[in-house]
Amino acid sequence: MRLQKFLARAGVCSRRAGEELIVAGHIQVNDSTVTTLGTRVDPENDVVLYDGTRVHLPGKTDFVYIAVNKPKGVVTSCAQKQARIILDLVPIHERIFPVGRLDKDSQGLVLLTNDGDLHNKLSHPSHNHEKEYQVTTSHPVKDADLDAMARGMVIQGKKTRKARVRRTSKNRFTIVLKQGMNRQIRRMVGKTGNRVETLVRVRMANISLDDLQSGAWRYLTSEEIAGLTR
Repeated sequence: MRLQKFLARAGVCSRRAGEELIVAGHIQVNDSTVTTLGTRVDPENDVVLYDGTRVHLPGKTDFVYIAVNKPKGVVTSCAQKQARIILDLVPIHERIFPVGRLDKDSQGLVLLTNDGDLHNKLSHPSHNHEKEYQVTTSHPVKDADLDAMARGMVIQGKKTRKARVRRTSKNRFTIVLKQGMNRQIRRMVGKTGNRVETLVRVRMANISLDDLQSGAWRYLTSEEIAGLTR
């Protein structure tokens, strides 16, 4: 198993963040610091340390699944200097990491887990997991602009996938995406000559924000976990 995959499955952080930890010299394998990406480890026999603390693969019963209502200004990252991060909101002992990103200026649902396989499944667009957002714009949004976002728009040289878009007022709409390009909704709205005032993620796959208060978190129910992992 590749070392970054091992770190993700162990709940240290995402694979991408794991690669950064490896290159920065934070990971030791059998008492030797490893900085080469692609290094393979045997979970049964190799001893993996993160800054001197041993890392284990969790059993199924050790997995943690949490929903958080991220406030504006919080970063969905495992670590970032001089910034309040999503993990600061959840004071538990288990190592967990966010599934996907929600930009600093946006609010709403973020899932946290130490189940690396689920993280990769939910993060990859090929699995078609839906993400639903409520959007408020600075100016009234035109029907033609909503139609354009629904059909797909070219953002940074790549056309977005088709989306479900529904108007809720003159300057508000909901949009359901099956992908997560960087600041996608903000860029799409910007292409119409408008600007996003508030952006709230209210659903990821079968998990809804419901009445979870800003900054609060909860464990997922067994039914919700089954829906995510089936």
